[in-house]
Amino acid sequence: MISLMQGVLGVASGTLVGFSLGLVGGGGSILAVPLMVYLVGVPSPHIAIGTSAVAVAANAAANLAGHARRGNVKWLCALVFAAAGIAGAFLGSIFGKMIDGQKLLALFAVLMLVVGALMLRGRSGGGNHAVRLNRENLRALAGLGLATGTLSGFFGIGGGFLIVPALMLATGMPILHAVSSSLVAVTAFGLTTAGSYAFSGLVDWPLAGVFIAGGVLGGLLGGSLATRLASKRGALNIVFAAVIFAVAIYMLVRSLAT
Repeated sequence: MISLMQGVLGVASGTLVGFSLGLVGGGGSILAVPLMVYLVGVPSPHIAIGTSAVAVAANAAANLAGHARRGNVKWLCALVFAAAGIAGAFLGSIFGKMIDGQKLLALFAVLMLVVGALMLRGRSGGGNHAVRLNRENLRALAGLGLATGTLSGFFGIGGGFLIVPALMLATGMPILHAVSSSLVAVTAFGLTTAGSYAFSGLVDWPLAGVFIAGGVLGGLLGGSLATRLASKRGALNIVFAAVIFAVAIYMLVRSLAT
């Protein structure tokens, strides 16, 4: 059972993650683990990773439903990418559980620095809107799906900021379809990682529940604000990337000092 304070902090943390996802379109899930460890007070980094994987999968599935209704998901490309990535996520989660918790947090902080750099990169709206699965992109989708799935499983993250550019690189699809289609993989990777950690008893289910509830609320708030700040998305990405860099540096200092 979680304490009342942990429940309140869990809802607040989930709201922050959901808000950032709705506002800038990604990156929020990578904050879930440090929030659980350093704010909510989850003692084990492995439990924090397993629990965040449950929340990431649930929030991604909810967002996927909306994109699917708007017809923005390239299903065949997304399913090939996700299928290859599931194997990677399973293997990654096994290796992640073998690593010492503090070392895993240090590696996680390095990944956060990479994600922050990716957020600063401009996203082009160009691409082939009519892209379909074919022999040429099948191999690229499978290979990149396996690689990103492994990283997702190892660190227990959704990996959207890795999946989106990978889908664009493999198929040439525009950013709109890549963001929408990436949610198929984020959901699949999250469920695979969560299942692996749950099997090992490394998921705090009550905390996952309050985190998901907060994420739904935050996503609604962030999505509503995003429509009014659409012209400032570039500035918002810079601000959020700065937050990620700051948290990553804090995690590195804490992890290396222990």
